Amino acid sequence: MEVTERDVERIPLRNLRVPLGEFVAVWSEAERRNTEQAERGVTDWYAGGVIVTCRWLARAVVQPASGPRRLARPPVSRHDECAREELIEAEYLVAELLDIRRPDLVETRPGWCEAIRATLRWAWRSSGTPPIFVSARVAG
Repeated sequence: MEVTERDVERIPLRNLRVPLGEFVAVWSEAERRNTEQAERGVTDWYAGGVIVTCRWLARAVVQPASGPRRLARPPVSRHDECAREELIEAEYLVAELLDIRRPDLVETRPGWCEAIRATLRWAWRSSGTPPIFVSARVAG
């Protein structure tokens, strides 16, 4: 999925604790990296974890493999509620324990759990570095 201007306009700024431009650059780079890897037949679980987290925070509309378009679901709890402050905090807390509660994901989706945690820590808690490197050329 390409991050469009319409996607950016939908992002509730209260869902982010980082500058909007930085968030969009990270989300866009994760989408680009995932597409590039998929074209080579590689599943990039880390990029995927960043993507699903960014899409949920941004309240992006997604097209599932089957079914109608819908708002992105949270990366861990997978309920149908859109991202808002109290739910983002709850999702962050659940994500911190994801690899303990779901050790199967560590093996079957390498990088997935860490990507979700890193994205929420950075975008919501404003802690740490961006979960994906964005070159200065892309960022600015």
